[in-house]
Amino acid sequence: MSIYDIKARLNNGEEISLENYKGKVLLIINSATGCGFTPQYDDLQDMYDELKEKGLEILDFPCNQFANQAPGSDEEIASFCSGRYGITFPLFQKIEVNGENAHPLFVYLKEQEVEQDKSFKVKMLSKFSKTSKTNDIHWNFTKFLVNKDGKVIARFEPTKSMKDLKKAVEEIL
Repeated sequence: MSIYDIKARLNNGEEISLENYKGKVLLIINSATGCGFTPQYDDLQDMYDELKEKGLEILDFPCNQFANQAPGSDEEIASFCSGRYGITFPLFQKIEVNGENAHPLFVYLKEQEVEQDKSFKVKMLSKFSKTSKTNDIHWNFTKFLVNKDGKVIARFEPTKSMKDLKKAVEEIL
C-alpha cells in the first residue's frame, strides 16, 4: 500500500484520491480552529504561497479529538479558515486521527517509520491527549512531510518551530 492508494473527502464532500498529488511534496496536518496552535495557519499559508509553484501541497484535515477544539461543521471550519487566515490550500472534511475510527490516511501516516520528537513539550501534550499508543497523534497541528515519491520522511509535533518545518520542506523541494 502507498499513500496514493488512499482517498479522502474535501470539505465540500467530493472524494478524491491522494494520487492526485503524486509528484508533489505534501505537508499533511490535523488542525483545529480553537487551539493555541491555530495561529500556525498564518505561517502555513505564507509557506504555501511561497512554495506552491515549486511543488508543495498542504493538506489540512480538521480534527475534534483534542479538547473539542474543532467543534464546527465542515462549512463553519472552512469559513473560519478562509475568513480569518486566508487559507487557500486544500481543506478536507473533519476526521478522527486516533482510535478505531481513525481515517485510513492517518493510520497509514502513523505506521511509517519516522523519527518522533520526544521533548518535554511533546510529553506534556501526550498527557492531555489521552492516548496510550506511542505513534498516536498527541495534539492538533501535528504535521507529516511526504516527499515527491510518496514516502513519509518526517513528523513534526505542533511544538516544533515553523522555521525548522519550512527548512525541511525547502530541502526536499
